[in-house]
Parts: sequence; structure tokens; C-alpha cells
Amino acid sequence: MSLAAMLALGLAAAPVLGGCASTVADLPIVGAPANLPARPARPGEYLPIHDMPAARDTSALAPSDQAKLEAELIAARDRQAVAAPAAIAPAKTPAR
Repeated sequence: MSLAAMLALGLAAAPVLGGCASTVADLPIVGAPANLPARPARPGEYLPIHDMPAARDTSALAPSDQAKLEAELIAARDRQAVAAPAAIAPAKTPAR
């Protein structure tokens, strides 16, 4: 038998033998390693991906709180606008 035929046979048999790996581990002759933890009595369940969380409190901010927050954000923006030009001033490039 040629090397190519043996390689083709090995590649063809690999998926077949790999598919029954879980049942091979259960055989008494082959068995599992001694330090393998015991299997759970019940197999794991699927995650509850369709369970929706409880509804959130979607109440908006009170108008006075919203106005205060907007004023704070505008003040922070104005402070940054004043400080930014000094920090971002372009460096002078040497003449070529």
C-alpha cells in the first residue's frame, strides 16, 4: 500500500473515529483517567437566553435636575474650550 493511500485512509477514518470519542472514554478497558472528576447526575441545561430582565424604572429626570445637569455640562465644555488651545498649540516646524 502506498504512502498516499495510507494517508488518504487515515484522513478518511479520522472523522469517523473522532465522532465516537465520547463513547470510547466510557469503555471499561479504555476508561477515563483516575483523577477525572465525577460526571454530574443531570447534564447541564441550556442558558435562559429568552428570559427577559425585570422592567426598569424609566422615569426621566425632573426638569430642574435636567437643567442643572445641562448647565454643568455647558460649563465644563466652556472650561475645556479655554484650556484646549494652549494645550494643543501646534509646535513650530523647523524651516527646510
